[in-house]
Amino acid sequence: MGHDEDDDQTTVLRTDAAPGATPGGEAAARRDRAVRAAVEQGVVGPAAPVAGLLDVTGIRASAAALHAAFEAVVPPGTPVLHAFAVKATPLVPVLRLLRAAGIGAEVASPGELALARAAGMPPSATVLDSPAKTPAELREALALGIAVNADNPQELDRIDAMTRSAPTGSPVGIRVNPQIGGGAIGALSTATATSKFGVPLRDEDAREWVVRAFLDRPWLTRLHAHSGSQGMPLEMMVRGVAATYELAEEINERAGRRQVDTVDIGGGLPVNFGSDDETPTHAQYARRLKSRVPGLLDGRYGIVTEFGRSLLAKHGTVLARVEYAKRAGGRPIAVTHAGVQVATRTVYAPASWPLRIAAFDAKGLPKSGPAVGQDIAGPACFAGDLLAENRPMPLLEPGDYVTALDTGAYYFAQHYSYNSLAGPGVYGFSAPTAADGVRFAVVREPQTPDEIVAEAGGGAERDALRNL
Repeated sequence: MGHDEDDDQTTVLRTDAAPGATPGGEAAARRDRAVRAAVEQGVVGPAAPVAGLLDVTGIRASAAALHAAFEAVVPPGTPVLHAFAVKATPLVPVLRLLRAAGIGAEVASPGELALARAAGMPPSATVLDSPAKTPAELREALALGIAVNADNPQELDRIDAMTRSAPTGSPVGIRVNPQIGGGAIGALSTATATSKFGVPLRDEDAREWVVRAFLDRPWLTRLHAHSGSQGMPLEMMVRGVAATYELAEEINERAGRRQVDTVDIGGGLPVNFGSDDETPTHAQYARRLKSRVPGLLDGRYGIVTEFGRSLLAKHGTVLARVEYAKRAGGRPIAVTHAGVQVATRTVYAPASWPLRIAAFDAKGLPKSGPAVGQDIAGPACFAGDLLAENRPMPLLEPGDYVTALDTGAYYFAQHYSYNSLAGPGVYGFSAPTAADGVRFAVVREPQTPDEIVAEAGGGAERDALRNL
């Protein structure tokens, strides 16, 4: 496989943007306007020292770009479902916004399915994936007509029994693991030799088992593989898709008909966390697939995608107030209200998940001044609760603000309740131009102390142990 103009290996997380800077571009300008407006309008402040901000204009633009990317490489009329990976940003208003933009939902738990249904996602636009589906979860999906990808032979046996007693209209497929190897972040690599996901195609007799499973079940019509992840080069992702396509062709040839009619290629397009540039793009990936696996996109197969991070990451910002500024060992430390509770991956695996941090003054304006190396600390009671360590930026003072950029996926919507820290409020914003002003909408209210107490068994359960 050669190199083409769309080759982009910027899939490893980078932090080469000027620390503390607010890069140019329309998205960065909208973000800066939103930060200032959030301070001026009291979205953040002493009483609400941390919030998540979502750029609605940017989300809509990403959804439109995803549609356009695949429309450009498949014949008109080819069925294509883009199912957003709900785990990336599990917020009902976000799912409703995406549905209005023609995006469906990929769910991997009963909770995620409940969120998708609450958002009005129709069964025809919903896909259920999980390596640990319960009988109840399978029965619900099959009764609703939601697409189901069986993860393993035991799960397929369960589906066999259920469909014998209650026929379903659900499209059903098998998830396979092409075993192409891992990317830069091992914990996220789903196509390694020992991955827990799917049927491992290179294991002894596994490929033949998959083919036979289809030949014995005419109602199996889909193949699914998810080889992408943060830190995974595009070429490896394409290899995983190619292996799945080749298996679909083998099944159809041996069946003597087009039994596999849809290939679910998963998601996992990596995100550039080093600047405001959106690289690689969905269009680059789609063109790469067209070049390397043309038969998949010639109209004979329906296509399902399951992108998450690549749709939302660039459009989210954590905005946090600096409560104190201190020194230890000669190093400045800005103590903020954003730490492990909103940026769990960054705090526990900073080498894999570094974030850009930008500095703003007490009025919400970009802060200027000499770059000084300083720690950006969170509020949790352990030493490693840091968003950044010795990061050069204008010296922060109490009452200033910091933003953690590119945090629209897998950050403030996945709250981690260390120290019983409250979940932050999440707000969508619209700021198309400087002349339009900034409007905010509540996506999720900040968590209250009473809600924390109730979640911790402080209601009717409070004397449960004393009464044993």
